[in-house]
Amino acid sequence: MIDTLTFYTHPRSRSAIVHWMLEEIGVPYRIEVKEFGTTMKSPDFLAINPMGKVPALRHGGTVVTESAAICAYLADAFPLADLAPPPQDRGEYYRWLFFAAACVEPAIMNRSAGWDPGTLELWGRFGYGCYAQTVEVLAKAVANRRYIAGPTFSAADVYVGSMLGWAMQFDEIDKRPEFEAYWNGLKERPARKRALAQIERLAMERADA
Repeated sequence: MIDTLTFYTHPRSRSAIVHWMLEEIGVPYRIEVKEFGTTMKSPDFLAINPMGKVPALRHGGTVVTESAAICAYLADAFPLADLAPPPQDRGEYYRWLFFAAACVEPAIMNRSAGWDPGTLELWGRFGYGCYAQTVEVLAKAVANRRYIAGPTFSAADVYVGSMLGWAMQFDEIDKRPEFEAYWNGLKERPARKRALAQIERLAMERADA
């Protein structure tokens, strides 16, 4: 697919996940920086993402929002990058990619806000149960594994790794040995370093504007 990729982002946001993924697929893309509360809430951008937030991606006539969905989309749209297992082997890939989005992030952020389901009755109302249960499941998933969804690096590692790296950096998740070992095996990838360098450049440009 040769349609233009447009990446809507902000250098201090969850968009860093998608930025890393874009560098992994290795194709050209155009960056549009949106500002919180202003250009993210403009009619033009709300037509792209009615939530008024980044990241968002336009690929030709296709628009995708939500970081995990964008990562999965890019892996499928650019198969030469080899960032998704073969379709018949995608059980673990889909499982952990969307477990991180649907369970890990809500568990972390609710706890960060000072709240966690405190009783078994409440656990049943939330997809992640409780923070402790979610963290234990994730720790077992990455224990003694270089990659979370099989023998090779995938979009699931971009998403899960980004979340763990951020959460440990800001003390939002326990720095368990399993998490640190898994993240240490990902964080030096050249594509991630390229993305981080671009993010810092974008942040400096905004500061100088």
